[in-house]
Amino acid sequence: MNQGLIAIAAALAVAISTIFPALGQGLTAKAAMESIARQPDAAKDIRSTLIIALALMEALTIYGLLVAFMLVSKI
Repeated sequence: MNQGLIAIAAALAVAISTIFPALGQGLTAKAAMESIARQPDAAKDIRSTLIIALALMEALTIYGLLVAFMLVSKI
């Protein structure tokens, strides 16, 4: 029974840590593209800020995967 709960917790950790950063990345990219469309001269600054923001969001996904690996190692 305990192993089943750990497996479910690992699955939820991966699912939740993947879904929400993905939604955030999509909204961030959408906002960046709209900003570049409005001010093409600022495209370089917007692009560099976008890449940093996407990297930080991707780190959240990796942390969720790390938690899942730690949980699975307890089984």
